[in-house]
Amino acid sequence: MKYTTIPNTQIKVSKICLGTMTFGEQNTEAEGHAQMEYALEQGVNFFDTAEMYSVPGRQETYGSTERIIGTWFKKTGNRDQVVLATKIAGPNPAFTYMREKVDFSPASIQYALDHSLQRLQTDYVDIYQLHWPERKANFFGQRGFKAQDDAWEDNIHEVLTTLEGFVKQGKIKHIGLSNETPWGLMRFLEEHKYHNLPKIKTVQNPYSLLNRSFEVGNAEVCLRENVGLLAYSPMAFGLLSGKFLNGQHHPKSRLALFPQMARYSSPQSAEATCLYNDIAQQHGLTLTQLALAFIEEQPFVTSTIIGATTMEQLKENIAAIQVRLSDEVLKAIDGVQAIIPDPAP
Repeated sequence: MKYTTIPNTQIKVSKICLGTMTFGEQNTEAEGHAQMEYALEQGVNFFDTAEMYSVPGRQETYGSTERIIGTWFKKTGNRDQVVLATKIAGPNPAFTYMREKVDFSPASIQYALDHSLQRLQTDYVDIYQLHWPERKANFFGQRGFKAQDDAWEDNIHEVLTTLEGFVKQGKIKHIGLSNETPWGLMRFLEEHKYHNLPKIKTVQNPYSLLNRSFEVGNAEVCLRENVGLLAYSPMAFGLLSGKFLNGQHHPKSRLALFPQMARYSSPQSAEATCLYNDIAQQHGLTLTQLALAFIEEQPFVTSTIIGATTMEQLKENIAAIQVRLSDEVLKAIDGVQAIIPDPAP
C-alpha cells in the first residue's frame, strides 16, 4: 500500500480509501464486514461513509452503512486502526425523514453528528464532511447555474463556528467538504484565514477518466491552499471496469439499479471508455488499472475512494495501487480527453 497524510495534519492515510455506500443496499452486513477486514489486511486504513448511506438514499436504509461499520468496530475492536470519514447531508426535499430540518444549522449538525456517532459505535470521527452545499450551486455536474432565486444567506461563519465546538469537544478531529465548487471551497478557507476557524482539510468530489472537471478551478485551489481531494466515482459507476464494453447487461450493476446515473450511460461515455480500453490493452494494462492509476498520480489527490460489491472487484481495485503509468500512456489519455472532454460530469 502507499500512504500519505491528510493535508495540514499528522494523520497517515492509505492512498486507497474504502468507500462503503453499498453496505446495506447491494451488500449485506456480513459482506460489508468481510470487505472492511480484507481492506485493512491489505493496508487500507481509510474508510468513508455518510449519514444518508446506503445509496440510493431512502428511509428504509437510512443510516444502514454507518450501522454496519459500527457493528464491525464492536466485533473487531479495530476502531483505532481506521481513519474514519463521514458526512452530514445538505438540504434535499427527498430527505425530510432524516431530521426536522435538513440543513447545516447548529441544531442539525449536532443531531446528525450525534446520531452518526451512535450508529458508528465510536465517540469521534476523523473527518466530518458537509455532503453538498446548502446554497444553490452547480454540483453533481449541473449546468446553467442561476443564483438569482437562491434564498440562502451566507452562514459559513456560523457553520465553521459550530464545527469548531465539536472539534474542541473531541467529537470531530478535522473537517472537509463534498461536492463543492471553487467558490464554496475558497469561501470556507476565507473564514478560516480571517477568523482563525478550523481549516477545510479535504474535499470529496467526483473525479475519473470520464469526469476531469475538477481540474478546472478546484485543482488549483487544492494545490495552492493545501487541501486534498478525496476522489469518488473513480470507476464511473463500474463503466471503467470494462464489463459493459461488449454490450453486456449486468442487472445487478449500479448502472442497472440506479437509472438516475444516466450520465454514465451516454454514447460519449461509452465511446471514451472504448478508447481508454484500447490504451490499456496496448500497454499491457487492464482498464481498471488505467483508470485508478491515473487518479493516484495526480498531485492534488490525497486518496482515491473505491467501492465494490464483490471481493473480486475489491481485490482488483486495491491491487491497482501498485501500477505506474508511463508518459506515453498519460499523453494518450490526454488525447482522448481532448476529443471527448468530460462525457460524464
